[in-house]
Amino acid sequence: MNYFFTEEQQFIREIAAKIAREKILPRRTELDESQEFPWDIVKVLADSNLFGIYIEEHYGGTGGGVLDLCIAVEELSRVCGGIALCLAATALGTFPLILFGSESQKKKYLPDIAAGKTIVAFALTEPGAGSDAGAIQTAARKDGDSYVLNGTKQWITNGGEAAVYTVIAMTDKARGSRGASAFIVEKGMPGFEFGKKENKMGIRASATRELVFQDCRVPAENLLGKEGQGFIVAMKTFDASRPGVAAQAVGIAQGALDEAVTYARQREQFGKPIISFQGIQFMLADMATQVEAARALVYAVARAIDHGEKRIAKESAMAKLFASDVAMQVTVDAVQVLGGYGYMKEYPVEKMMRDAKITQIYEGTNQIQRTIIASHLVKEEAARRA
Repeated sequence: MNYFFTEEQQFIREIAAKIAREKILPRRTELDESQEFPWDIVKVLADSNLFGIYIEEHYGGTGGGVLDLCIAVEELSRVCGGIALCLAATALGTFPLILFGSESQKKKYLPDIAAGKTIVAFALTEPGAGSDAGAIQTAARKDGDSYVLNGTKQWITNGGEAAVYTVIAMTDKARGSRGASAFIVEKGMPGFEFGKKENKMGIRASATRELVFQDCRVPAENLLGKEGQGFIVAMKTFDASRPGVAAQAVGIAQGALDEAVTYARQREQFGKPIISFQGIQFMLADMATQVEAARALVYAVARAIDHGEKRIAKESAMAKLFASDVAMQVTVDAVQVLGGYGYMKEYPVEKMMRDAKITQIYEGTNQIQRTIIASHLVKEEAARRA
């Protein structure tokens, strides 16, 4: 199908697919079992300029946008959703800089991020603050020309491997979510340590760690935007990044569909390939339709963001919600098509099913996405009646 990509976007798709096929495929099982961070693949992605595809040329990127990122993440995730996160999670941590960073902050950090020299992470979630992002307890106290951070962040993708972290902390707890601020924190700053590395069900090649701040002194110049803008920084970041999660989900689903079709053509029962049975054909047809519908929604939302659409929260939530639900359903169906073989680690669909589940949870659970969508519907209806 023609997705009307530019020549540059078609090249991104081709190079990402080539890396996935030649570099990721041979190692995905090993890395899933060992939980080793794929630094060798990070280097390949960096050498191919994929870390800079959504960053302006002025800062060393190639000047693309969210759609370019989605194209790359989808193709990488088609083979391994976990390994693809080294790119996708770096983008999540970088969007706050792109959206709210000062010129000096952008000049300092973006060139190395674009070159793939600096991996980035985004730190919002805490042990007691997941869906309720306004309940964060990590505090930042102004002290002269610095802020002193204290608290713990949990389940941080790229944690421990990233060199730069966008951290949301409370500068004024009395103001609730309006008292949150965003900071750029560098690995190695005194008082910044890492807790346990999580042993996860899926995306196991991606590092997920606790961040621990104990009187961590961060220069005041590392404040992103203004004090009190932290919650806005987080929400605007998610508006831009959720299509990337959706693209990851589409890639995982497409990979599972590919495996299911290949298996159904080769597996024989009752003297003929199982793909000749109408029951299997209908399953595959539904899977393919769901994947294509999810892809179309993701691309449409990504294009809208790249064309400057500001009010995109509802549509971004829709893309993440729909694509991740599709990924879960399609991967479960792929396991069913493969039957007993699908349940075995010898075949990749069980891994794809494990990887798909997280897309319904992180960057806002799908219950939260539905809440976001519904709240915008209520506001739109009220505006029409006003």
